[in-house]
Amino acid sequence: MRPTPVDDPADPRLAPYTAMRERDLVGREGRFIVEGEVTLRVMLSRGARFQVESVLLSPERLEGLAEVLADWPQGVPIYVANKAVMSAITGFPIHRGVLAVGLRGPEAALAPPPAPAPCLVVGLVGLTNHDNVGGLFRNAAAFGADGVVMDAATCDPLYRKAIRVSAGAALTVPFGRLPDGAALLAFAEAHDLAPLALSPAGRESLADLVPPPRALLLLGTEGPGLPQDLMARARTIRIAMAPGFDSLNVATAGALALHHLAAGRLG
Repeated sequence: MRPTPVDDPADPRLAPYTAMRERDLVGREGRFIVEGEVTLRVMLSRGARFQVESVLLSPERLEGLAEVLADWPQGVPIYVANKAVMSAITGFPIHRGVLAVGLRGPEAALAPPPAPAPCLVVGLVGLTNHDNVGGLFRNAAAFGADGVVMDAATCDPLYRKAIRVSAGAALTVPFGRLPDGAALLAFAEAHDLAPLALSPAGRESLADLVPPPRALLLLGTEGPGLPQDLMARARTIRIAMAPGFDSLNVATAGALALHHLAAGRLG
């Protein structure tokens, strides 16, 4: 595929990239933005779950991506514009010089491995911070989780910043969305997963927990945490800490819990 030079920020072919920050908030009609070389490479890997619609690069990035472009998907356009034009298109200064538009496709339900196979799923309840969601997807990939299931209040893992913070894991880790915490518990029951609610008020210490072979790790937003009615129906666990301190960033806490739960599956 030969790159197509573009020097007009109003070029209609680049419409999906325009005013990126504003459109991050309202959506792109089945599209999302990937930013940076690392996430672009993940997007084009065999493990990626989504298709690329187009790519927008600055000229100086072409050489470093030569091997990627040599095996470029048939029919996917590559647009090249200098950073001043890219910044005019997106509405803010672009420094990485690598953008792509991905296609969401139909929303799929999460289908974890059936029992009795080992299974570890991450459940997110009310997480509205894109950094935390991106970090938890990265943790899920690092520790071999089988997927992520979210309630309706949790933010979109395909938001541009969430994808970037996840190091592209949001493009490879299977995920699904359910209405609320009660639906996540029903999901756990339907798939024979032990619901484990991580909370500073947990009754059991994570260090003493024998990981169940099939588990749903439930994580809530910082501050309010998980709803009490959800924790009442789950096995609650806590991370032991030094006196006078009782909480961690949710992505950090999730990483510790996932490492413990997945220890028997890791190399």
